[in-house]
Amino acid sequence: MWRLGFFFHEIAFGLLSVFIPLYVVAFKDTSILGGPLVALGVMTSVAIFCTIPASFIWGYLCDTTRHYKIFILFSFLSSAIILFLMTLSFAQDIILFVVLYVAMQILHVAHEAPKNVLIAEHYSRDEWEKSYGFYEGLTEIGFIIGLAIGLFAFASSLSFSVVATYTLYLCSGLSVVAFVLSIFLIADPLMLFERRLVGIEKRIDYTYRGIESSCRLMDGLDLDGSFKEDKLLGFALAIVLFSLASSIFFTPLPIFLNQGLGLTESWVYVAYILNSIGATVGYFLIRGRARSIDIRKQMPRFVLLRSLLVFMLVAVVQFAFSPNILTGVLLVFLGFAYAMYYIMMLSLSMELIHTGKSGVFDVLVGLGAAVGSFFGPFLAEHLNYMPTFLVAAVVFLFAFVTLKLLS
Repeated sequence: MWRLGFFFHEIAFGLLSVFIPLYVVAFKDTSILGGPLVALGVMTSVAIFCTIPASFIWGYLCDTTRHYKIFILFSFLSSAIILFLMTLSFAQDIILFVVLYVAMQILHVAHEAPKNVLIAEHYSRDEWEKSYGFYEGLTEIGFIIGLAIGLFAFASSLSFSVVATYTLYLCSGLSVVAFVLSIFLIADPLMLFERRLVGIEKRIDYTYRGIESSCRLMDGLDLDGSFKEDKLLGFALAIVLFSLASSIFFTPLPIFLNQGLGLTESWVYVAYILNSIGATVGYFLIRGRARSIDIRKQMPRFVLLRSLLVFMLVAVVQFAFSPNILTGVLLVFLGFAYAMYYIMMLSLSMELIHTGKSGVFDVLVGLGAAVGSFFGPFLAEHLNYMPTFLVAAVVFLFAFVTLKLLS
């Protein structure tokens, strides 16, 4: 029940996910930032770069104070206020709009680390994948509803400026609803021990396997099984590369769909709805199968699948094999692959990242996303979209190799 506030919060940000890129490109004067695509890249990249230290600080503060609810409430309320400010006439200035967007993102990430900790501490380790899957699946449904609202808004006969104003008002109101619901539904854990317990269990298990392996070697027997400890460095590098590739691909994607494939704003929302439907299926699928799969072996396969799907999308568009229809199909599978990877990686990160550093996961994701959010639009502006998507596919491939070799 405590997830209900996040549900309404994701409706707002589902609507904003496509609206913001279209809104930035619609500005009459973006030459001050180097053009519409570069302006989008600069805004997104600066925002994410600023969230990197913010994510670590929010995670450190919530773990240090052992209060999580207050940071979630602060995130929702600040988003509501800034979205309301964006509706004012002075937000038509591109520079001021960028400043407001960056401020919103810095304050918005305050809820990420507390949310992850709440799930980890409310449920045992055996239920983490199931719990994260349910949370992400539920909020992804909210995300789809937000996209559907955008679809109908742009399908109406209203002008873009009117749709933009009502969209920002609506998103601000939804954030207020999320804030109010969270006041009554979210409670801090009474005791915090699950992550520490998992850490102790991992050290005991590693010690036991070391003693067992030594005894077998002294008895002249072969090693039975793998005596290998998880390496945070390998997983950290894979997280950064995966996030980098995702941002290179998805940041310019709404503009490509609108201008490259000639889709109307409404159909751009449809494409993103298809992507979110694939993700929702993935979240609920892993929720039911989490205990029966080896996530360390399966996770690299979904990273590889993501790479292959982007290569396929380039081929579909390049050779004009029903590009509109097949692009939609590929976006469904891209969403599915992301959902499977994300839940597996998030669960592993809660094992590997020590208490007090719960914001590290968001820092790693933000590092890759910040670089990719700039280079995606920048490469699209100077090289066109297909070379940009090929770069994203290659980076996904590097993330797969990293997981296989270093983790």
